[in-house]
Amino acid sequence: MNAAAAWLCRDCGASSQDESAARAADGRCLACGSPRTVAHPELFSLDIAHIDCDAFYAAVEKRDNPSLLDKPVIIGGGRRGVVSTACYIARIYGVRSAMPMFQALKACPDAVVLRPDMAKYSAVGRQVRQLMQEVTPVIEPLSIDEAYLDLGARLPIYANPASALATLARRIEASLGITVSIGLGPNKFLAKIASDLDKPRGFAVIGRGDAADFLAPKRVGVIWGVGEKLAQRLAADGITTIAQLRKVDEQTLIRRYGSMGARLALFARGEDDRRVAPRGAPKSISVETTFETDTADPSALSAALSPLCRRLAERLFRAGYAAESLVLKLKTADFQTLTRTRTLAHPTMREALLREAAESLLAGETGAVAFRLIGVGAGRLVAPEEADPPDLLSALEKEKPAPPQQSGLGSSSSSSSTADKTKSP
Repeated sequence: MNAAAAWLCRDCGASSQDESAARAADGRCLACGSPRTVAHPELFSLDIAHIDCDAFYAAVEKRDNPSLLDKPVIIGGGRRGVVSTACYIARIYGVRSAMPMFQALKACPDAVVLRPDMAKYSAVGRQVRQLMQEVTPVIEPLSIDEAYLDLGARLPIYANPASALATLARRIEASLGITVSIGLGPNKFLAKIASDLDKPRGFAVIGRGDAADFLAPKRVGVIWGVGEKLAQRLAADGITTIAQLRKVDEQTLIRRYGSMGARLALFARGEDDRRVAPRGAPKSISVETTFETDTADPSALSAALSPLCRRLAERLFRAGYAAESLVLKLKTADFQTLTRTRTLAHPTMREALLREAAESLLAGETGAVAFRLIGVGAGRLVAPEEADPPDLLSALEKEKPAPPQQSGLGSSSSSSSTADKTKSP
């Protein structure tokens, strides 16, 4: 970085418009000696940030149980059998989110596996959000552990957005015992990419001036909205990097990829016109899939529900909500949409309970009609604390008359089965 780069110490808060005046040759802060410094020519003029809590669920568990600090920790398991979060030690062994649990344990057999405690994670997430709101009211949450912030209307006590963000990171770590990584940029697209560059406890900057060079060698998958299928289409057209994407004019991209083509052209230049948009809690969360061939086969329709309900449960879990109702959506071959809704016995985010309700609704709709699309949705969303009350089955068991003494073995078996059910996420 050249001598004119603005500079900030993330530990003591010292800053300067000229890094050479406050940072040693080895990058350490001259005021406190910390190596955790950041320098960039646009550091004090950028005001869009993306903040992501580091390995959030695992970090909360390690905070609450210090004996886990030096151990690989995986949050997940249960009926879904996948990793929700892996701490950074576990990641060294190749464990990643959404990995099947058997693969994770094969890669890291000494890992400590914990069932997720969404009520606890949501409570900490709300505390993080409260600290963010003390810096700026313009917050766009993406989940309980990450959000975009617009510091253009920052509080006057901070000299600049970068200093405000560094102070916020220190406060979160000191008061909540977890760490965050920060990405700072001129827009949401670049800020989101930056937040992944220096994890954990990161603070990375991508400015307007260096965006083009930074993006050029990156794979097109880094662009928001480019999933596996679109990446394959682009690759088939000879486009695998952003540099290659830039060589195609915007009108050609629009003709080839529709409205997504305009987004590809915009993001390839490092531009993003989306605003940080504060929003309230979603009213529903849903997932759906379109069949390659219209089908009236009850078994094919039922088979599609399992992965959909798994995705729905994962989205609920990630967003920090539970569903009071389940909605089944079906679209006929002639594009008529049917929806059926069932109120659940109690709020849930469990895949098995969502699937049970969906299959019950589907049973009343299958027959001679062919469908081109099937979907499931979670309605009447509530806080996760209200979900799957752990004492529900226990209370029912207490109301049952005691079994005869000679049935002790059978009684023990029944009790074990109930316990297993109440622990399933």
